[in-house]
Amino acid sequence: MRRVVRQSKFRHVFGQAVKNDQCYDDIRVSRVTWDSSFCAVNPRFVAIIIEASGGGAFLVLPLHKTGRIDKSYPTVCGHTGPVLDIDWCPHNDQVIASGSEDCTVMVWQIPENGLTLSLTEPVVILEGHSKRVGIVAWHPTARNVLLSAGCDNTIIIWNVGTGEALLNLDDIHSDMIYNVSWNRNGSLICTASKDKKVRVIDPRKQEIVAEKEKAHEGARPMRAIFLADGNVFTTGFSRMSERQLALWNPKNMEEPIALHEMDTSNGVLLPFYDPDTSIIYLCGKGDSSIRYFEITDESPYVHYLNTFSSKEPQRGMGYMPKRGLDVNKCEIARFFKLHERKCEPIIMTVPRKSDLFQDDLYPDTAGPEAALEAEEWFEGRNADPLLISLKHGYIPGKNRDLKVVKKNILDSKPTANKKCDLISVPRKTADAAGVQNEAKLDEILKEIKSIKDTICNQDERISKLEQQMAKIAA
Repeated sequence: MRRVVRQSKFRHVFGQAVKNDQCYDDIRVSRVTWDSSFCAVNPRFVAIIIEASGGGAFLVLPLHKTGRIDKSYPTVCGHTGPVLDIDWCPHNDQVIASGSEDCTVMVWQIPENGLTLSLTEPVVILEGHSKRVGIVAWHPTARNVLLSAGCDNTIIIWNVGTGEALLNLDDIHSDMIYNVSWNRNGSLICTASKDKKVRVIDPRKQEIVAEKEKAHEGARPMRAIFLADGNVFTTGFSRMSERQLALWNPKNMEEPIALHEMDTSNGVLLPFYDPDTSIIYLCGKGDSSIRYFEITDESPYVHYLNTFSSKEPQRGMGYMPKRGLDVNKCEIARFFKLHERKCEPIIMTVPRKSDLFQDDLYPDTAGPEAALEAEEWFEGRNADPLLISLKHGYIPGKNRDLKVVKKNILDSKPTANKKCDLISVPRKTADAAGVQNEAKLDEILKEIKSIKDTICNQDERISKLEQQMAKIAA
């Protein structure tokens, strides 16, 4: 019988590492033995957890700051223990959360053009875990909602706008949590745990919706993520230590929809999922390859597409959101691969002959606007992500600054939970002094801008005069 090759526009996804001068060099990538990706990226910045003496730190580099990174380059270094996980806020490209061995979660505001001085003061410190915090994950559609999970087997969901822990799931897991993933609209989470169980949890009701014991029989760490259609995709190990991937329907977790064995490597597989194209990229820690699969409704459901291979093994991996990609080059994914001393972008493209916008590759994707406020989500509302078109590329707008309610900071000690508000909502209680200060600030900013413009003009004039002088001298 002749085997018919399955049609797929992603069969020929072409992966390519960028040239050396477009890498980020001389970075001391963290050596912590923790299975997180150590890297987080968005359309403005790349953040990388690094080795730091006497505490924990991570670098935040503007995407264009390629080449060799100076050893004295400023870092984000407020934690007293190594940083284990970082995650950019999906609704504000200047806000990043970090979890650390010092049992705290910190939320940071990065200046618009990147760091010029090391950042030691977070906007808010979230204290509630009794052991190290290894997972932080922002809610996909509600503003200011952040999830953290620690080695105390507890998941806490915070309202970052007030610095309060609003949900505390401390009696659901009996063993270490390997990873946590929100579903598309943020109504459910799924977790993979050391007790070999995959759980689907309704965090607001604090109850388990679905559970599978021994999803993968091996003892090594598992991963579980939600797909756009509500199914759960897992990676793990068989009893014979072969790496496996599986697809589950939460409505019936008895048997997997699909189960594939891959190889016998011992690196944990980190899955990265693109809901727009239904492609899953698997990056194994210590591997030198990225495998990708397409998820469809027809058997065998998980279709192997191809493998991108390179020489160097990866220590970690960052994954760019869809709105940060170059649609003119038919780029469908961009990874930031961590080596021992550098970060190397890898670009995945689908070659097309036409220069026109390929709308089959770029359906509307999740934009940076939040669909809900934190309070609405905690009250029980759900909303899908607000979608944007990438037809003309994504143009980042101006992000709102994190606004801090001053009186709470003055009332409390520096280590206490600082109340903050990630959204600049005009408050009725704002007094006249605040308004005056803002007006004064605007005035100063305008003056700085006009001085900068003058300097630019003078620079241009000087360079023209120097050129004229050079011609005369010649």
